Amino acid sequence: MPDVEIAIGERKFFVTCREGEEHFLISAARMLDAEAQPIQAQLGRLPEARMLLMAGLMLADRTASLEDELRQAQARIAELESETVPGPAPMALAVAAGEDWETLAEQAEALAARIEELVA
Repeated sequence: MPDVEIAIGERKFFVTCREGEEHFLISAARMLDAEAQPIQAQLGRLPEARMLLMAGLMLADRTASLEDELRQAQARIAELESETVPGPAPMALAVAAGEDWETLAEQAEALAARIEELVA
């Protein structure tokens, strides 16, 4: 298992991860560091545990907000999908065009026969 060096709030850490997951760990560390940097700039040097806790809480807050937005978007999508616009039924279309099902069936059979002639 590889050890990856990450930096969070100007502090270096070595973290072990599974082979091939290094890029996920580095990406997560960058996100945590992006939260830690402003905290550290505002409050000065904090104990490691407090800095990590505050940065983690900031990320959790952002994640919760995004999850709320996602739920709202999914609810809106479901609402829009349930609002089906009723259209004419296929039979109504056939009748409106002056055809009935029997005529359509005859045309389909004639078309199938023509295709068989061309293929043969």
